[in-house]
Amino acid sequence: MFLAWTEFLKGKRSKSDVQAFELHLEDNIFALHEELVDGTYRHGGYQQFRISDPKPRLISKASVHDRLLHHAIYRILHSAFDKTFIFDSYSCRKNKGTHKGFFRLAEMARKVSKNYTSPCWALELDIRKFFDSVDHKVLMELLQTRIADERLLGLLENIIGSFGCLDSRLSGNDKTGGTGMPLGNLTSQLFANVYLDPLDKFAKHRLRAKRYLRYADDFTLLADGPGELMGYFVEIAHFLKSELKLQLHPDKLILRKLSWGIDFIGYNALPHYNLPRRKTVKRICGRISREMTVGNLGTVVKAMPSYLGYLAHVSGRKITQRLRWLAGESVVL
Repeated sequence: MFLAWTEFLKGKRSKSDVQAFELHLEDNIFALHEELVDGTYRHGGYQQFRISDPKPRLISKASVHDRLLHHAIYRILHSAFDKTFIFDSYSCRKNKGTHKGFFRLAEMARKVSKNYTSPCWALELDIRKFFDSVDHKVLMELLQTRIADERLLGLLENIIGSFGCLDSRLSGNDKTGGTGMPLGNLTSQLFANVYLDPLDKFAKHRLRAKRYLRYADDFTLLADGPGELMGYFVEIAHFLKSELKLQLHPDKLILRKLSWGIDFIGYNALPHYNLPRRKTVKRICGRISREMTVGNLGTVVKAMPSYLGYLAHVSGRKITQRLRWLAGESVVL
């Protein structure tokens, strides 16, 4: 618990609820430990608020008491489960992330197209309302394949059941009869990978799709023709519905040639070079223009390193020059 606290505290010291918990840190940690030992721990409720990143998302924030437990659990379970995941799963994993995921896709595209001399097609898919659709019973069954300890399983059931429209709250029956995971729990990141791991293995081992990558609930398959990809689509849609109780988003099924650009986790892959996502560039430029118009130079100064770092990974020289012009060289420097 104390090791989990040191990790949890990073970037949160200024938060009032964190400071209140830290004021009596040892008492609070030992009290939480006692609840776990005697089996009286019950996960609390959530404070909800909306953010835009850029699309609106509903974030559910648990208490410090509960979030500390999330970190303690994550520290133990992440390493045990991570070794079982496929190589080309890039979300919320050590030494993975968006940049490695995108450049892996660009490498695959180069190989499929035989150094850009042959056709390369991509099928981009997205799961409809993934976090809201996670079935608690299916998730618990997946966790039980790797965890034998009944007390730990009971604790995980407690956390999973703390969120969503649980039938058990009305009927008093099955504790895992609901759906949904909160965007905000650290454990949700791990549970998302556990839940979609059967999909990854189905694509890789059953369909034998050599060029498959996933980041969270976005995944892409590459092939030298659209026919093979549409065959994958039919099989994956059926697997998700029958095995994981999920549906593909009907408006986010995209079939594209490499020469048109393959959009994946923030960037566009093209023959011989890569570009930042057009919508992201437009949003960045608009934000800088608005802040400069009202004179918020400090905000622009803080944001520019992040924007320039995003562009530095691809062919973004012209866009970088435009940002510097919008912000003014004095601000950038």
